[in-house]
Amino acid sequence: MKFEIKLLFAAVLFFSFLTGKAQGTLEDYNRAYSLGKKYNYGYVENANLSPHWIENTDSFWFITEKDGDKSYHLMDASTKKEKPLFNQEKLASSLGKETGKELNPGKLNLERLRVSPDCKDLEFVYEGKKWKYNIKNDRLENLGELPPPPVMPHWMVVDEEKSDSESISPDGNRSAFVRDNNVWLKNKETGEEKQLTFDGTIGNYYSSYISWSPDGNKIAMNKIRPVDKRYVYYVESSPAKGSQPILHKQEYAKPGDELRQKTPVIIDVENLKVLTVAGDLIANQYELYGPEWDSESENILFENNERAHKNYRVLEMSAKDGQVRPLIEESHDKYINYSRIFRHYTEDGKRIIWSSERDNYNHLYLYDKATGEVINQITKGPWYVREVIKVDEPNEKIYFSANGVNTDEDPYHIRYYSINFDGSDMRDLTPSPGMHRASFSDDYKYLIDVCSTLSEAPVTTLRDAATGKEIKRLGEGNIEKLYEAGWKAPEVFVAPGRDGKTPMWGVIYRPSNFDPEKKYPVIEYIYQGPGDQYVPKSFTPYYRHIMPLAELGFIVVMVDGMGTSFRSREFENICYKNLVDAGLPDHIAWLKAAGEKYPYMDLERIGIYGGSAGGQESLSALLHYPDFYKAAYSACGCHDNRMDKIWWNEQWLGYPIDESYIEASNVENAAMLKRPLMLVVGEMDDNVDPASTMQVADALIKANKDFELVVLPGVAHTLGEEYGEHKRFDFFVKNLLGVTPPSWDAITYP
Repeated sequence: MKFEIKLLFAAVLFFSFLTGKAQGTLEDYNRAYSLGKKYNYGYVENANLSPHWIENTDSFWFITEKDGDKSYHLMDASTKKEKPLFNQEKLASSLGKETGKELNPGKLNLERLRVSPDCKDLEFVYEGKKWKYNIKNDRLENLGELPPPPVMPHWMVVDEEKSDSESISPDGNRSAFVRDNNVWLKNKETGEEKQLTFDGTIGNYYSSYISWSPDGNKIAMNKIRPVDKRYVYYVESSPAKGSQPILHKQEYAKPGDELRQKTPVIIDVENLKVLTVAGDLIANQYELYGPEWDSESENILFENNERAHKNYRVLEMSAKDGQVRPLIEESHDKYINYSRIFRHYTEDGKRIIWSSERDNYNHLYLYDKATGEVINQITKGPWYVREVIKVDEPNEKIYFSANGVNTDEDPYHIRYYSINFDGSDMRDLTPSPGMHRASFSDDYKYLIDVCSTLSEAPVTTLRDAATGKEIKRLGEGNIEKLYEAGWKAPEVFVAPGRDGKTPMWGVIYRPSNFDPEKKYPVIEYIYQGPGDQYVPKSFTPYYRHIMPLAELGFIVVMVDGMGTSFRSREFENICYKNLVDAGLPDHIAWLKAAGEKYPYMDLERIGIYGGSAGGQESLSALLHYPDFYKAAYSACGCHDNRMDKIWWNEQWLGYPIDESYIEASNVENAAMLKRPLMLVVGEMDDNVDPASTMQVADALIKANKDFELVVLPGVAHTLGEEYGEHKRFDFFVKNLLGVTPPSWDAITYP
């Protein structure tokens, strides 16, 4: 292998001699590190207006930027009249007096700006303090230091539902609470207490999250059977200069771990009658959501996300006799995308709007709650509902976003639509081609549409929310100065994937000094984890994870292969029990097509890098396709899915644990390494257990494999931060360009 690499380096150096100036030079590094300042929104006029609707009005404010100066504007959508939001000279002067600084009116950066409905007062944050400003009277009030954000539990911590709070009855006369694992009732006027349950124990206790029926006669909650918890431990090696290491403990369930089980309970507080649920409908829970009362106080609703995610049920329990019946049942032989389910129970209590991928695409369905039958499918077609924005019940209309409706453009581009409950009169409210981001006025009379593509700056438009008709063009991005600064627009490239017919959509980034007569190594940035789509679609002048690397003399690419989301269920389901696939057959087919079209892309020198799921996939590419991928940088990878968080891995690899976990494991396959590898991990990674990377390192050492390991003290989940980024630059310059990187001391950093 070492002899092959030396021959490659010699060939690269000889080729550089033939084609002119070498790549990976100090000049290239300095240019790469300067991009963040060169390619920013300050070079793009009207690129980031970011309009904000003012609460309960048809007015909104927005910011324009020209030559680096900001201007704050106010517009009334009904009259189309525009004026300055406030006098910037006056506010800058007042704020300067309070802070003791001379402020430039055009540089005012008012964070968390809120405009009162009468447009007379502003509230904002400046330099860590809250301020209130009366526009008419030029009166500025210092509201004090910004309070620290609330300390939230880590997202892996499971709520034990053991709070000391009381649940107050609708009439305010009684409260229900949990004491010593059982439910009690208290008369708020007399203070008299009554124990309602007697079977609660440490190992099977009643939840303190108690819900009263609207009529105030019944309460509902869950009875919880807990399990022992798993914890991950982190050693913070360098908390402060001269300090001793700190051991951190983090709750962290992993695939296969036993999970707590819940049993819905209804208590008739008048007759002291207790009803519980039993049977297969609530068995084998991954999570049980609810309960929630219906408006008639006759039933509770709850949802059972069954372990392995093959079955998902909306269930109704009668408060009269405890009988349980399914209202909606979703089943699939692979998995239900439970995190995407949208549900809306209409106020009349008769219907449910529900989303499902049952016809291969994510669509909306209208259910009859009484029968549990589908009244009609609301949306349909070979496209994907992304988000329901609003359900307008009085007009029986739904506002939503979707991608793939327009077959003549990028299938990932999002547009906004309205449709009636019965599926009629679907309207495109953002009709121009491109990637859209829309916000609606509170009364849904108007919307503000921001549309862009990777190479076209945003166009911001005020539209009629009923028809999508343009009312006023608010601003058009101008990127002439960006081009003058040397910016190269990325290219959207489409080519068939592994099956030779399904189009894969990706993007190609070239260096600003690109020369089509030269040969360029290719580096792929990968994040192919299922559950989303990752190739950028909106205009971004600077993509820090890609563009600086291209400046060193590479062409950098990214592509969404099969196994990612929002094309169809079939497209995504390639990942099921098959994370080892990582869409790589599609990536390779796409890269070969790009190389055929652009001969300056040197497919004999292809590298790959990524973090998290991309860290797993970049190493997997190197292990399973060493003849195609020649070097990999892998950061914070979930290299063995048995070591990673439960919710990510059981969704795609299933439950119980089987051979698919082993097949996807880079630890198990580490001995297959043939190419240069750099592993990077943050010692404080609370997302992916750092042991996942260390176990790969251990397996590589035991297999006598040469590789590089970078451990970042005090760093959490990361692609490498500044230090790791520099290591990534050097790694690919050495292994793909065959060039010795410049001294770090010689580089001019921003």
